[in-house]
Amino acid sequence: MTLREIAKKIRSGETSPSEIVRLLLEQIRRTDDKLQAYITVCEESSLKLAEAAELQLKAGHDLGVLHGIPVSIKDLYETEGIRTTCGSRLMQDYVPKKDSTVVARLKSKGAIVLGKLNTHEFALGAMSPPTKNPWDLGRIPGGSSGGSAAALAMGSAIATTGSDTGGSIRIPASFCGVVGLKPTYGRVSRAGIFPESWSLDHAGPLTKRLEDAALLLRIMAGRDELDPTSSDLPVPDYVQELETNIAGLRVGVPTNHFFEHCDCEIAKAVNAAVEVLEGLGCTKVEFEFPSISEIMAAYTTIDLCEASAYHEREIEQRAADFQPDVRLLLEQGLLIPASYYIQAQRVRAMLFAKVMSLFDHLDVIVTPSVPIVSPQVSQTIVRIDDYEESVDSAAVRYLAPFNLTGLPALSIPCGFSSKGLPIGMQIAGRAYDESTILRLGHEYENATEWHMRLPETS
Repeated sequence: MTLREIAKKIRSGETSPSEIVRLLLEQIRRTDDKLQAYITVCEESSLKLAEAAELQLKAGHDLGVLHGIPVSIKDLYETEGIRTTCGSRLMQDYVPKKDSTVVARLKSKGAIVLGKLNTHEFALGAMSPPTKNPWDLGRIPGGSSGGSAAALAMGSAIATTGSDTGGSIRIPASFCGVVGLKPTYGRVSRAGIFPESWSLDHAGPLTKRLEDAALLLRIMAGRDELDPTSSDLPVPDYVQELETNIAGLRVGVPTNHFFEHCDCEIAKAVNAAVEVLEGLGCTKVEFEFPSISEIMAAYTTIDLCEASAYHEREIEQRAADFQPDVRLLLEQGLLIPASYYIQAQRVRAMLFAKVMSLFDHLDVIVTPSVPIVSPQVSQTIVRIDDYEESVDSAAVRYLAPFNLTGLPALSIPCGFSSKGLPIGMQIAGRAYDESTILRLGHEYENATEWHMRLPETS
């Protein structure tokens, strides 16, 4: 069910916030020993808040769709009185005194914090150990928002939050077969969310259905004085705008990069999805994506430099407390000359203008989310035909261009591999035009049944 459908059942008396919380807690108890999606479960407080929500709703004090509905939070978001570990030994005892802006906004609408979800340490990776993939417990859920996507797919969460610097919402969404939305840079406040890269970080929702992502974004988005990069542009009613017809939309499909070194089953699934969109009245437009080598070089330089700058003191004083892969990335960043970082930021504006010019003749861009399905837990290298690369490199290759440019991008399920593993399709759009990519995804979701499948482990 969508969040709105659950809310209707609460108000009709068919269910209650307490019953929903108990069901989720039971699912966590039943499955999380093997899944390991949660770092902290707020059993006592969530039950108390559920009882309070029931009394408020009965008294006519209705805060909206989320009132009484449990939401699970990526453990990169600060939560008042609840541990925020960032998936790291360095933060294992940190308990914030206030909520991040996103958590505060969700709670202001009556949402209940059910627990905190695992993340790759400080969001610096695409695996999120020790969390497993519900579709195959021998595989990774993706990262860094791996706990968020895995809990959704397993049914131990209804709605979750994530963050995305080079794909950290969309990678796990693709690997776990759920919806993951990276809004435009600045659309959602990052105040109270631990940074990986100040100028590349985005916060957004992960959900089971497109409508739910639209609903959560409406609550999460908007200007925040605590985040000077947040936009003061009006926030649309994204759920209402889902009803706008997509007929006539120009769907851009790149002829370069985004289908190169791509698993043939993934390419086939995404091309089939484009045919579905054409059947819904969209027009396919093939084009060449500009300056992709420069985009990836600038992205990598900025990401490594900013992450290393943030963690420089800890690397000097507590290097042994970092996970080896994260420590290696941070140490690499410290070796990059400042001039390289400055040049990467200078070229960024030019690259943004080039990508934005595509939308003179396109409305959206559709690509595979990731060129691979979820790898094995122990796997660090993937091979596609005769091309070999690291899992991290493969995971970000199609996604990072939309972090450098800050454009909104979405991953939705569009098929399954022959091994029964989810495949994701990425839909990207103009700056601050989340409405268009959401309604395109919503129409595709309504025309297909990929979102209805459940992993056997759930």
